[in-house]
Amino acid sequence: MRAWTACAVVLGLCVMGNRASAQETFASLVGPVKVQPVKAAAQTEVPFITWGGDVATFLANDGLTTRPGTIFAKQGLKIKLVNGDDFVGQVRRYMGGQTPFLRGTFRMLGLASEVIGSDPRTKPVIFLQLTWSAGDHIVARKEIANLNALTPKEGKKVKIACQKSGPHVGLIDDVLRLARLTWNDVEIAWVPDLTGDNGPAALFSKDSSVDACCVISPDMMGLTGGLRSVGTGAEGTVKGAHVVASTADISRSIADVYACRSDWFKANRPFVEKFAAGYLKASEQMVPMRAAFEETAKMSAEYKKVLTTAQGIFGKEVIPEITVDGHGLLLDCEYVGLYGNDKFFNDRGFTDGYAGKLSAALSLAVDQGWAKQKKEFATANFDYAKLAKTLGIETKPLTRVAEVSESWTGIDPEADLDPNTLYTFTIYFEPNQVDFPVQQYREFFDHAVRSASTAGNAMLVIRGHSDPTLTLKHLVQAGIKKKIISRTGPPKNQYYLKTANGRRPLDLEQTKTLVDLIKAGAFEGGDPSPKGTMEAAKSLSMERAEKVKQRTMEYAKQQGLNFQESRFQPVGAGILDPMIPRPRSLEEAKQNMRVEFKIVITPAEALKATDFEF
Repeated sequence: MRAWTACAVVLGLCVMGNRASAQETFASLVGPVKVQPVKAAAQTEVPFITWGGDVATFLANDGLTTRPGTIFAKQGLKIKLVNGDDFVGQVRRYMGGQTPFLRGTFRMLGLASEVIGSDPRTKPVIFLQLTWSAGDHIVARKEIANLNALTPKEGKKVKIACQKSGPHVGLIDDVLRLARLTWNDVEIAWVPDLTGDNGPAALFSKDSSVDACCVISPDMMGLTGGLRSVGTGAEGTVKGAHVVASTADISRSIADVYACRSDWFKANRPFVEKFAAGYLKASEQMVPMRAAFEETAKMSAEYKKVLTTAQGIFGKEVIPEITVDGHGLLLDCEYVGLYGNDKFFNDRGFTDGYAGKLSAALSLAVDQGWAKQKKEFATANFDYAKLAKTLGIETKPLTRVAEVSESWTGIDPEADLDPNTLYTFTIYFEPNQVDFPVQQYREFFDHAVRSASTAGNAMLVIRGHSDPTLTLKHLVQAGIKKKIISRTGPPKNQYYLKTANGRRPLDLEQTKTLVDLIKAGAFEGGDPSPKGTMEAAKSLSMERAEKVKQRTMEYAKQQGLNFQESRFQPVGAGILDPMIPRPRSLEEAKQNMRVEFKIVITPAEALKATDFEF
């Protein structure tokens, strides 16, 4: 739950129309600000935001000011935590020297990049990743079944309500990338607040012209009734509303980070290292406390204490009840720990690591008019082995998350995957083609690997298809020979199937019905055998799917990109689900000769617990 306050990230504006332009630069929102040296103080000011990842900071500090005996205190740190939900206010204090730190999502820092990178002293050093989000969502109306439906139709664009300059700007950016679309393909209804009366959920509820909205978990629950539920219109839900995209599945979208001013980092590197180590030590303690309560429903004294502290800081309007709302706040985030930080900053094969997020953030800022030019960030280049020793931090993964079992092969080729499909994209081929050269299809392979990375908790199904023409031809020939199929008039007119109750029309465009008849042996004994032809088509489709997977893996290895092979599942659908059930020409038949990449929410039976892995 990103329960930022009503003024959070409103960008300091008292009034903003629901459809304010995104082209106002971040600099104009911040206004004139003079860069000042960081003021010396007995306690160093550090901002936090209302997010579960920041609860580990409270644990390390034991409140807003550092208490004796805490993790930070043992490192010799004296910290004053201040609310940073007003991100523009954060930037002003950062530039003016009241604090050397910035706290936000990576994409939010990107929107502010031109301002904070305008002076060498304030160039941000990104030194810590706190979490990945698992609690941010895009809720859509019934007509928006999946991300493919975001494509404009007949000139009409899908309208999405989103908080201006908030954390969901990055989620929209990633969703558009997954769907191979741009910001010009959708219409954004900008709103000032993340939640509440001036938030996206409220606008979605009262304005039927808004097709979708970006929301936090409580608002998602209010609109739909649950992550995998559909609103009925009862109890405040919106009829037909459902989650079309979520960081529960697109789990490498929103990265929460800390940044430090370059001048202060150079002069106080040991302080920053100790702060990072202290946070990582605290998050290492948070994860088992959270897991124990989730598993046993028994809250330890330590967990109760830290959630009570968070309730006192965030307020009871954010955490009315610690066992429900406080715990839920923490469930919406995935602590990455030291291992995750090492991966994020140093693993060049991780497409959603620092380099990938920086490129996406700066491109978004410039392309959408938040900045006029790209201003690069810097990294701390921490020695993570040294940090591990500082406070005895584990170098292994903090959390155990779901991944697809290597032994799971339970995808039914005939199953309807659409209800669980986030997005589908397709490659086509020539008759009898079974190989897919990397150079020819590199764009598709690249998108597949990068999509699998960003949609970290989803599975990429590679579904091969074959054209049904030959099967249909053999079905008709066999049926006529067996005298169970008759035909009236010219060849293009109606076919009839003989049954025990007479005869009935046989529609050659009802592929599923025909497949069932073939499987039941209705045409056996005819020559050629439609069943043999259909099985050959299925084998060919599986061969194509496996070859596409092989070439995708080869591409990933060539490019040095990470992938978990078991998350790429080949399936042979055969003649099922043709684009054109009864082709009338080779051109139409070729539309059936395809392999689909389907980003699918992973079914529970496919999951196993495994070490955190990007």
